[in-house]
Amino acid sequence: MIDIKYTDDPLFKSEAREGMRVDWDVPIEMDDGLVLRANVYRPDDDGRYPVVMSHGPYGKDLHFEEIYKTCWDLMCENHPDVPRGSTNIHQAWEVADPEKWVPRGYVLVRVDSRGAGRSPGYLEHFNARETKDFYDCIEWGGVQPWSNGKVGLSGISYYAINQWQVAAMQPPHLAAICPWEGSTDYYREGSYHGGIYSTFAKNWYDMQIMQLQHGYGDRGYRSRANGEWSAGPETLSDSELGANRFDLHQSMRAHPLYDEFFEEREVDYSKINVPVLSCANWGGAPLHPRGNFDGYMLSGSQEKWLEVHGLEHWSLYYTDYGNDLQWRFFDCFLKGEDSGWKNQPRVLLNVRHPGEKFVPREEEDWPLPRTEWTKFHFEPAGQILSNVPAGESAAITYRAMGDGLTFLSNPVAEDIEICGPMAVKVNIESDTKDADMFVVLRVFQSDMKEVTFRGALDPHTPVASGWLRASHRKLDPARTKEWAPYHTHDELQVLTPGEVYELDIEIHGSGIVVPKGCRFALSIRGCDYVYPGEPNAGLSNMKNTFTGVGPFLHDDETDRPPEVFDNNVTVHLGGDHAGYVLLPIIPAK
Repeated sequence: MIDIKYTDDPLFKSEAREGMRVDWDVPIEMDDGLVLRANVYRPDDDGRYPVVMSHGPYGKDLHFEEIYKTCWDLMCENHPDVPRGSTNIHQAWEVADPEKWVPRGYVLVRVDSRGAGRSPGYLEHFNARETKDFYDCIEWGGVQPWSNGKVGLSGISYYAINQWQVAAMQPPHLAAICPWEGSTDYYREGSYHGGIYSTFAKNWYDMQIMQLQHGYGDRGYRSRANGEWSAGPETLSDSELGANRFDLHQSMRAHPLYDEFFEEREVDYSKINVPVLSCANWGGAPLHPRGNFDGYMLSGSQEKWLEVHGLEHWSLYYTDYGNDLQWRFFDCFLKGEDSGWKNQPRVLLNVRHPGEKFVPREEEDWPLPRTEWTKFHFEPAGQILSNVPAGESAAITYRAMGDGLTFLSNPVAEDIEICGPMAVKVNIESDTKDADMFVVLRVFQSDMKEVTFRGALDPHTPVASGWLRASHRKLDPARTKEWAPYHTHDELQVLTPGEVYELDIEIHGSGIVVPKGCRFALSIRGCDYVYPGEPNAGLSNMKNTFTGVGPFLHDDETDRPPEVFDNNVTVHLGGDHAGYVLLPIIPAK
């Protein structure tokens, strides 16, 4: 029998079900008087337990399969341990399953952020108001009668990004965070890649946010668990909905440079002082892995760990592997138990090999301290990657919207591991006032068939990618490292056609073991990488078919007018124009 308790609040009710107590639509009042709504999943007794919280716009009551059916099916097919041991009625996108966490002695709290799901208010992502709301929710969770006073944060993507933000505010009851594949730089990862606008954010907003805005009501989805409207309870008109949200695409396009809009969403790593478990995906470029690597390297916490895995963006979080990793971490820092976490290696890599093979390996730090930073120079004769600089000067011109140039290594004599951040130095001229540079690290078999990988979203991704708009070439010397050029993106430095410019291009950190007999390569292009095989149908929560870069296309004509970027680019090599890719070669232990 289900035990249901009602309160004076017309929305808030509590019931015993699935072996726990579920409090629906619990009110949490913010400092400005607005009330957010949360679901609380907890043991059905009078005990005090650690709290694991998520806060975001995807709808605490929306079942995983409603919008993300293809993701759910793929996950369950490839990882049958995910649905096992749960009714799955409470499964939701990118947050933990309470049926697996509550029996472990945790209270799970899911909060609908301001303007989303069942929480009213003005919807604007990652701004100071939303981060302060998260802070207030953490402090609320720390003083409830079912709480032991310690709050941890868990979740994927959006639910990871805002962990970095709120942790820097140092809420007193925050005790640990586990950001799983979540970026930390709203400009460089979420909006403009190397200064080039990505249409991902607009399509994401249309597909995953609009249907969950508070007030979408009876046009949306009912909860499979309690029958309520996931984006209700009220249903607002289109004009009312429009007045209650900001326009993400227009806001980003109105701020093509790094300015106050992005500064408001910046993470101050130095102020993060709680234990951190940062979980990254080798194939998550350009949105997620960079932030997890930077968050690990730069956060002020003395107790921090990095884990890196592969495969789908969302799956491993829900698996036995992902749950066990988090439970040992949170058992240590939220319960004070001897979970064995203190013996956890500072860095745990699931080293990637072709064929979706991953081999766990313990490391001391990131980048790996034993890295042999190696320059592979662009040799114009035969377009190869050479261990020595080009002997003679040369210039090669390519059409920006074509296949560009590809420089190949010789077949490797033994397996070679490339693992870490990377960088490209290249000298170019353009026949227009600007040029967009797309650089791609690739692997080819001995028959020159490309080896691709299951990325975080696209099933056919190259090893790693980097981007730079030439007019954004200005570097910040204080933050730039040879293996990690850091661009300010705060002013345009347009090109004069015919003049040669030196560019330093960041390639997002990744890792791969290149098998004996294969070649690695660096492609230089003026447009997105395209997988040479058949495109993939994509996912139910994405608009486009997948052609090698998933939803991270750079094809907005307001940002890339053809008269500027459908141009001819000339790469200068040798002599005074040394060009190379700097790769992190990892010797065997």
